[in-house]
Amino acid sequence: MKPLLINGDWVDGAHGVENINPSDKSDVIDLYAQAGVSDMQDAITAAQDAFKTWGFSTPQQRHDILKATGDEIMVRREEIGTLLSREEGKIRAEGIAETTRAAQIFHFFAGEALRLNGDVVPSVRPGVSVEITREPVGVVGIIAPWNFPIAIPAWKIAPAICYGNTVVFKPAELVPGCAWEIADILHRAGLPAGVLNLVMGQGSVVGQAMLDDPRVDAISFTGSQATGARVADACIKNMRKFQLEMGGKNPLVVLDDADLDVALDCAVNGAFFSTGQRCTASSRLVVTEGIHNRFVEALIDRLRALKVDNALKEGTDIGPVVDATQLAQDCDYIDVARAQGGNLRSGGARVARETDGFFLEPALITDTTPDMRINREEVFGPVASVIRVREYDEALHVANDTEFGLSAGICTTSLKFSSDFKRKSEAGMVMVNLPTAGVDYHVPFGGRKKSSYGSREQGSYAKEFFTIVKTAYTAP
Repeated sequence: MKPLLINGDWVDGAHGVENINPSDKSDVIDLYAQAGVSDMQDAITAAQDAFKTWGFSTPQQRHDILKATGDEIMVRREEIGTLLSREEGKIRAEGIAETTRAAQIFHFFAGEALRLNGDVVPSVRPGVSVEITREPVGVVGIIAPWNFPIAIPAWKIAPAICYGNTVVFKPAELVPGCAWEIADILHRAGLPAGVLNLVMGQGSVVGQAMLDDPRVDAISFTGSQATGARVADACIKNMRKFQLEMGGKNPLVVLDDADLDVALDCAVNGAFFSTGQRCTASSRLVVTEGIHNRFVEALIDRLRALKVDNALKEGTDIGPVVDATQLAQDCDYIDVARAQGGNLRSGGARVARETDGFFLEPALITDTTPDMRINREEVFGPVASVIRVREYDEALHVANDTEFGLSAGICTTSLKFSSDFKRKSEAGMVMVNLPTAGVDYHVPFGGRKKSSYGSREQGSYAKEFFTIVKTAYTAP
């Protein structure tokens, strides 16, 4: 059984839970220890004690540990990427790519540890100097989702450590394997006891214990809107910093003047790759009427050519949905869309393969309207809807007609329309002739409206969350 990591020691939990491969339900990856409330309390105590020294660690010490971690992940990217695909379900090439990205994130923040600076400015009062510096927040609780089991933990843990914080990490219950590997690699890279604590278990138990403990100084959360609201309530009650990423209902606008092949590439990649289980997925395809029919027919041809199968099998384009609950949710959304007048033009059926997994054909639903449930709520599966519009202004209005605001894309050859869309799109990230899913690790990630709350993740902007600004005045 893979144990918990608390205060530098590997600790057996009260019991273990099997980690099941969604491509093959008979494949048990391993048994992972499950923590209780007392384990979470011990982890917070350990992080609090470790912060007394780690908060004053040198930039070189933090750099060396983060670089060594990135180095090992990069060397083992095929092995860890295969584990990722085995436990989460994205195809092996995507698993390796995500693992590579995690290594790059650790390398980036290894560099950032040496680049942290401040300002010395003259006061408005004669003879007084002013120093503006950044200090670590303290104990940071990290709650990560299942859809990016190594990249999202990396982009939270790496900056937390980079800026001198200590961490209590609660990974998603469905994907403990990659979380355990990160903790093990950091532990062997020389991270002092208590700086990173891995507490695996049910969100309702250990996650709630983290939220309820006033000793946690900040929480970085990625997950559903409902859980995000509970995180916010608990953080406000304890007057702590918090950062929330809570999904999207992302539009891809396709205008009449778009390059059809580019638009199809963007739609297939953005809506269906990674089994559509990305918060940046293009779940709404907003298409102007001049290109609508050609786009839909060509997209159906593309979808029917995709191979849905075991994520580890050579030639697979789309792996399984992550588990039975998510599969049932995806199918329910398809049924509701049809009941409300949508036309299921392609896919949407469960498929049997050589191994017993949660396989679903990529679904395309046309003849939908902006008010339909399929266009209001995040499905989080290989399901996309098409909304026909007259022209650009209507497309922009429909694209913005959502309570979410994470990512938005447009396919057009017009500089006028692309420039206008970048300015007027109510999303935190805007893509022109690119899929809405797929971002760089060295620039800010985050959305607007109910997609996100708090400062941005990733890149140098991460310091806004993981540090506190101090202003010090000195008289002669």
